[in-house]
Amino acid sequence: MEKTLERRPGRGSTLFKMVSLSLIGIVIFFVELPIAGTATILPVHIANAIVDHARPAAIAFVLLLILYGALAPFLDGSWRKSWGSMVFSAFKVLGLIATVAYLAGFAPAVITSPGMMPFLFEKLVLNLGLIVPIGAIGLSFLICYGLIEFCSVFLEPVMRRIWRTPGYSAVDAVASFVGSYSIGLLITNRMFLTRSYSFRQAVIIATGFSTISVTFMVVVAKVLGLLSIWNYYFWSTLLVTFAVTAITARIPPISWYDDTEDGHQEDDVAATGYFAAAMQAALTRVEGNPGFLRLLWENVKDGLKMTSVILPTGVSVGLLGLLLSMYTPVFDWLGLLFYPLLSLLQVPEAMLTAKAMAAALAEMFFPTGMLTDAPMMSRYLFGVTSVSGLLFFAGSIPCILATEIPVKVPHLVLIWAIRVLLSIPLAVAAAHLGPVIV
Repeated sequence: MEKTLERRPGRGSTLFKMVSLSLIGIVIFFVELPIAGTATILPVHIANAIVDHARPAAIAFVLLLILYGALAPFLDGSWRKSWGSMVFSAFKVLGLIATVAYLAGFAPAVITSPGMMPFLFEKLVLNLGLIVPIGAIGLSFLICYGLIEFCSVFLEPVMRRIWRTPGYSAVDAVASFVGSYSIGLLITNRMFLTRSYSFRQAVIIATGFSTISVTFMVVVAKVLGLLSIWNYYFWSTLLVTFAVTAITARIPPISWYDDTEDGHQEDDVAATGYFAAAMQAALTRVEGNPGFLRLLWENVKDGLKMTSVILPTGVSVGLLGLLLSMYTPVFDWLGLLFYPLLSLLQVPEAMLTAKAMAAALAEMFFPTGMLTDAPMMSRYLFGVTSVSGLLFFAGSIPCILATEIPVKVPHLVLIWAIRVLLSIPLAVAAAHLGPVIV
């Protein structure tokens, strides 16, 4: 590697493109803009405007996404891949039926009460169905113009020491967090198949970094009333998620997995210095990009595909979860796993918060409805743990099972429970250190 940052003709314009377009991505996701008396980030403003001024078009758009998501497994034959694919394909069809029945006005009263389909449709379907595709446009600026590559060089030296993954997994980890778990798992699966990751390393990344996207976090924050502290919520959640992953990488069941890898020689950045190496990586990424419109289309296409997968499953599993929550003690029982710790830490509404955390295993979004009137401490705590817990049956678990990583469902559930238990004290500490406790 050369001693100084390589100079090439035209690199000045590449540098300008890297800095300016990455800054646009930062502004889109991390700068709250005051518009019409409300201060929030741009994707939320746009989604709100569409719902307010073009509601029929918004409903038609998300219904098409649900229809595509429900039919796609049968059109491409993927429903036959495994028993898990069959189950989740059936849930997608049920989600389509429930949505059509609700919109057409012939759904049974048990699912049309205010806390059931009306909540799911207004808070999940419309919000997620608009914000994620809109946010996918912003992701083109945030993850495609060298920002992640620049940051990853500085992260590489600590990846093996803290998370026991190869240094080059820094890009995978950061891209998963700011992009989406579906894209992150696609990267992880490719690296596992080429033996760049061992079985253990693949599971660490799949269950530790491949969490929901920034755009989906915005939806969660909006429903929980946390947009007023959005930046603190996002960054504290990122830190809690990464801290918990550092612990779960060292304990069972993950520590039981094989850690044999082919061995990848890390780039030696010592000769050039980290800043020069980071700039080199970022500029190389920008130079290797296809045209902007193609990048934009690829990100929007991924956003639409991810949304079409999550929406029908989210409706059916979310509705099932709400019914179980309303009419059975299932989540009260499961919540007993978290209640003692929450009570010990003096979290307000400890039992309700524990129940919501337990329900997040089914679908991480719908339990937000249980806490909309709870104290901010409880809402913030759930907002953090629902993300840092990472695994849920309406989204990330079926995506992991669709990869070639041979992790078992019982182990995934065990990892989820451990992650939530570890996240609780860290999130409580973050709440006391930040603007949550007022």
